[in-house]
Formats: sequence, structure tokens, C-alpha cells
Amino acid sequence: MKMTRLGANGPAVSQFGIGAMSFSGTYGDASIEQSHAVLDLCREAGVTHIDTANLYGKGRSEEIIGQWLADRPGAADEIVLATKAGNTGDPERRFNNDPDYLETCIDDSLRRLGVDCVDLFYIHRYDPTHRIEDVAGTLRRLVDKGKAKAVGLSEIAPSTLRRAHSECPIAAVQSEYSLATRAPELGLVQSCAELGATLVAFSPVGRSFLTDAPFTPEQVATYTFTKSNPRFTEPNYSTNIAITDRFRALAADMGEPAAAVAIAWVISRGDHVLPIPGTKNVDHLRELLRGTELQLSQDDVARIDAILPVGWAHGDRYSYAQWAGPERYC
Repeated sequence: MKMTRLGANGPAVSQFGIGAMSFSGTYGDASIEQSHAVLDLCREAGVTHIDTANLYGKGRSEEIIGQWLADRPGAADEIVLATKAGNTGDPERRFNNDPDYLETCIDDSLRRLGVDCVDLFYIHRYDPTHRIEDVAGTLRRLVDKGKAKAVGLSEIAPSTLRRAHSECPIAAVQSEYSLATRAPELGLVQSCAELGATLVAFSPVGRSFLTDAPFTPEQVATYTFTKSNPRFTEPNYSTNIAITDRFRALAADMGEPAAAVAIAWVISRGDHVLPIPGTKNVDHLRELLRGTELQLSQDDVARIDAILPVGWAHGDRYSYAQWAGPERYC
């Protein structure tokens, strides 16, 4: 397993992590047994980064991870553990970066996870009623109190990252980044590299489009996120399937699972780029892990770019409602 660092001076971490949103049932039900099997395989494969959030299943994802850690003595010492807060899920106030609120959130997360501190604590969504410098100051105080070893931001603009970093070192920025979503290349990838922050790429296989088993129309209609997402509604869905069929054919020609090629592409974007796919299926996890073993040649990348050029995806990555919170910067 290739290793990188979490932040400029942070701990060594596998350049592949597991995103634990799938444990909360976001894309179909996930049992504790399924989730623990995924974590066991990650541990066996040398994956040392687990990413979760208090929003995922209203704490269920954290509880599942906490039980897994409790049942496996020594596992906590091997893991670089991240969680997030600030995205409330409350329609009355969806985003909250108040100092007292964030501290209450991290205290609750620590209890559910069964640890004294987390390695990384993110602002899940920036609340613009606060100056980002003040939010960074809140994060710095949580580090000073020993509740987190490092801090990060999610779905923010490069300019916001720079302002926050001037107040408190930002170890990581989480953003959607894949062959289907390449906006981070317009400043965020570069800013993270310059400041020594790790770019943690969620949805690196395009929410299934870049796999050999993309969501079916029946699944799309069932999942809360996809049934209203522009890329999964017609006619965009059928068009995106047809385009990515060519990617699946290319991966098959390479003798690799499509998901593996998609993960390898993300890792190839820079030593500071760390994909965190999510799954509740160990067979799919093996395909994702295969991507950490691939070394794409320049010819491979050129062939991929010819099939999936920048901007190929039909439909915005979020609906109007889903865009509430993430910062657009280009």
C-alpha cells in the first residue's frame, strides 16, 4: 500500500482510505456485519485511514466504527481516524460552525467512536455566518484541548482554504474529485499542494458511474441522493451510462476492473491526493483496492482522457438543493 502524509507534518497514512458514509445506509441498507467485514479487509490490506461524520446515519456510522475498534484490540493504534461536523441535517439551520456547537459535536463523536481524540476533525460544511478565520480559530482550540490532532475543511474554495490556513494549519481538504468531477483541478489541487494539505477525494468512482456495476434505474429511484441528482435523472442518466460504457470497455481491455482504473487515476493526480471510496461490499472493495496497485502509464492516461475528456458528464454534480453548502469557485 502506497503511503503519504496527512498534512505537511502529519502522520503517515495509506494513500487510500475508506469512506464510511455507506455504513449509514445512504446507498441501501448496510448491516454491522457487512460494515465490519469491509473494515477488516481494509485493515488486512494496509488501509490506515477511516473517514466518517456525525451526519452519517445520525451517528450510526461512528457507532459502527466504534464497535469495530472496541472488538479489535490494537486496531485504534493502527488507524488514522477522521470525522466531521457542522452539517446539521436540520432544515431550520443546516450549517452551524458555532464554537460551542462544534465542541459538543466532537465530544459526541469521541463518545460514539470510543476514543479520546480523533486524528482529523473537519468542518463538514462552512457556515458563512462566521468568518473562516474565526472558524479556524475554533478548530485550533479543539486541537489545543487535545480533542483532535489535526483539522480540515470540506467542499471549500481555494481562497477559503488560504484564509483558514493563515489562522490554523489545515491538514486536509475534502472534495469530490474523480474522472467525473474535475473542478478541483482549477485551483484546489494546486493550493493544497502549495500549503501542504492533503486533498481527500470523496466519490472517486463517480457515485458508481466509473465502476462495472453502475446504479440501475431501480436503485437510482430508491436512493435519496440519486433520485433528484441531475446526473442520474433522464436523459442525463442514459447518456452518462453510454459514455462510461466506453470506459468500462477500456478497463476490460486493460484487464482491470473499471473501479480500479478510476482509483488509480485519482492517485496519479499527486502524492497529496488521497481517495476515500465508500462501499459495504467486500468484493467491490477488492476492486477498489486493486487501484492502489496500478501504475498508469502516460499512454493509459491519454486513452482514458480520450474517452472521458474534461466535462464529459451530462448534468450538474448537484441539484439546486444539494448545492447548498459547497462553495463554487470557478
